Amino acid sequence: MSGITEKENIMMFIRGEHPEWVPKFVMGPDPYSKHPPAVACIGPGFMEEAHKPFVGGYDIWGVEYVPTEETGGMTLPAPNKFLIDDILKWRDIIKVPDISGVDWEATAKKDLENVDRKNTAVAQRSHVGYFQQLMAFMGFSEGLCAMFEEPDEVMALFDCICEVYKEVAKKSIEYYKPDFFIFTDDTATARNPFISVDMYRKLVKPYQKAEIQAAVDAGLPVMTHNCGRCEDFIEDWFDLGVSSWNPAQVVNDLDGIKKKYGNKLGICGGWDSSGPVAWPDATEETIRQAVRDTIDRFAPGGGYCFLASSQGPVGDKATEEKKRWITEEYESYGRAFYQKTR
Repeated sequence: MSGITEKENIMMFIRGEHPEWVPKFVMGPDPYSKHPPAVACIGPGFMEEAHKPFVGGYDIWGVEYVPTEETGGMTLPAPNKFLIDDILKWRDIIKVPDISGVDWEATAKKDLENVDRKNTAVAQRSHVGYFQQLMAFMGFSEGLCAMFEEPDEVMALFDCICEVYKEVAKKSIEYYKPDFFIFTDDTATARNPFISVDMYRKLVKPYQKAEIQAAVDAGLPVMTHNCGRCEDFIEDWFDLGVSSWNPAQVVNDLDGIKKKYGNKLGICGGWDSSGPVAWPDATEETIRQAVRDTIDRFAPGGGYCFLASSQGPVGDKATEEKKRWITEEYESYGRAFYQKTR
């Protein structure tokens, strides 16, 4: 195996090149790995406060987030504490945060102080997404009704928050100097998108594009995070400059997508998180075999990055054991995969 770093290897995947070994994308620390993390997902500290595991808090728009035990302390909008119950009144409720006084140089220095930039790629991120932000403001019932009944008001709200996000993206790229850019928006359920492609193109995509343009102009590769069966939006992602996608869940036709697009769209994930690996009594062999099966299925030819984990209650020993099995099997099987198959 060559002497390239974890960062250099995953960036080959991000750029659509064939990596030296199957790279691994991590959302957070992996205490079971023998290698430096290939990626550090970094958001400006003042925008990440609400999403601190086990803590939660309020985002820059005033939405309260609370940690959930079942997801290992990850945060979600506080149930039934919605800010907006009538989209026509959003101007009276939503206060635009003033970020003019942010010391970007100091913020970037603090956020990056524990990142080894030689071995770890910095993925810049900033917020949950336009669709998700609306749902956080209103809840899904009222939010979806607003998109259908009052699209002009929804777009006016998105235009307002987009102006803030564009500035955050611009400053983040300037001061953090990321290796690639991630934009997030979970627009789909496990079965289908929440909204039609036409509605997405009219109400959501223009604001994503306006924000991401800063990354495109800077020559940065772009990854999207979108859960659920969201393959309907792939062609639109290309229009935004996207070259890779996580977590690329198996409810999508991933085999057909890989065959159709090749390495033009890197698949980061492909882990069947709701299958047998998620069962409480999943055995070590079940977990390890799932790791091997996932790599065997998607890694040939490149265009694939491993992304898998196990979620469960905080402090749950069984969940931690599953995480260890996943990492150990990836490191023994995935990192040698291309050596064996070339």
